[in-house]
Amino acid sequence: MFSQHFYHQRIRKAVAVFGSLFDNIYIVRPGSTTSSVNQAKVPLSYAPKRNFIERIEQMSRGEDNERQIAIKLPRMSFEIVSIDYDAVRQLQKTLKCSFPGTDNTSKKSVYAQTPYNLSFELNVYAKSQDDALQIVEQIIPYFNPQYTLTVKPIKELPEIKDDVPITLEAVSFTDDYEGPLEQRRTIIYTLSFQMKIAFYGPVNDNAPIIREVRGEVYEQDFALNDSAGPLETLITTPNPLNVSPDSDFTVDTEIYTALDSVP
Repeated sequence: MFSQHFYHQRIRKAVAVFGSLFDNIYIVRPGSTTSSVNQAKVPLSYAPKRNFIERIEQMSRGEDNERQIAIKLPRMSFEIVSIDYDAVRQLQKTLKCSFPGTDNTSKKSVYAQTPYNLSFELNVYAKSQDDALQIVEQIIPYFNPQYTLTVKPIKELPEIKDDVPITLEAVSFTDDYEGPLEQRRTIIYTLSFQMKIAFYGPVNDNAPIIREVRGEVYEQDFALNDSAGPLETLITTPNPLNVSPDSDFTVDTEIYTALDSVP
């Protein structure tokens, strides 16, 4: 069952998509004159929150430590905190998506997706409330409470496109400033998000194409009688038989009665 290798990079792509939403945020501060301003881009990285807290705490222990660590605020980090199955979005497990293959003898197919929810935390670190609020205020208006993106989950099947809702679930903040004025102050805003993604199995490149459909008509009174044969057999085929799935073709239907020899 698990012998076929495949890798659609669904989590890796989800992380890249999520991070791209917040990689172009700036803060603006008053300049040296009344008419000038200083603009700075807020760095963004994928890293656990505790790593940045430890580095910031080390910076507050002295000027030498601050030069060695070389971290500047404000900045942002994000990480995945949980991956949960979403039973509400589960489709019929035997459902398949089919697409034209490289020739007219086969098609590509993949089973219905398995839905999961990724929970992200976006952390905003700043030395002042104004810097932190500038960042938070540039994010919140776009999530009311969700923002939807369209992605192509499978490289081999670019025809498949998924709508990916990203929901802002909560916003919280902490201010650890309790010491003297010379102590470094750190304000942290934490924004909790949920991204709905779908995982796909391997793509079958050689799935057979259906070129014949048979239907049998029985008399109602004998429908449950195994010995009673069909009154009519209908065989439907495309014309020409070897037509490409994306070409123009007609459909031929042949009807055989109970007395006829059915091929």
